[in-house]
Amino acid sequence: MAFSADELRVLRRALATALHPTPLSDEDVQDCLRLAGSVDEAVGEAGRLRAFLLADLARYRNALPGSATGYLELLQDALAAGYDPRPDDLAALRALRGSPLAAALLERCQVLAERSVRARLAGRSAGLAAPGPRSRLLALPGGRAAAREPDRPRTPAAPGNPQKPGDRPMPKPSEVFPPRRRPAPPPSEERAAG
Repeated sequence: MAFSADELRVLRRALATALHPTPLSDEDVQDCLRLAGSVDEAVGEAGRLRAFLLADLARYRNALPGSATGYLELLQDALAAGYDPRPDDLAALRALRGSPLAAALLERCQVLAERSVRARLAGRSAGLAAPGPRSRLLALPGGRAAAREPDRPRTPAAPGNPQKPGDRPMPKPSEVFPPRRRPAPPPSEERAAG
């Protein structure tokens, strides 16, 4: 993504304000909002371009083996843009592996597909959700944020344990580790005498 000179000026001011919060003028707030809109537009355009590239890649893959040259070029471009190869791509490359380029791409795609699967499994086992879409810029510090959330009353810290703002109290062991339940004794079997 490339920024114009004006956009870089706005970005530099926004970063300086983030590092050293000072009140912003209405003009600065409007400049930041315009820059955020431009970035959102560029992200949307990149998404549309990616969708077009993937649709084109699918068309070439469906026209194989006649479109092998175009398919291999498009696949290289898609991989450079961060595309995770699909099973259809691996199957198509296996069918084309007589070509040195297709054989090299097959090796690369197998490594990328394995990494992708491992990353998804690691994310799933850790209970991580996929990142959501980028949220809109709603407020800037020192800008028109006059309607701030009212300050909450703070609880005084214990005399021997001063708390910093934002610290949570230390949980008790009984809150972290619930009491253990004793295992039930096995049912006694009565043996009938002979």
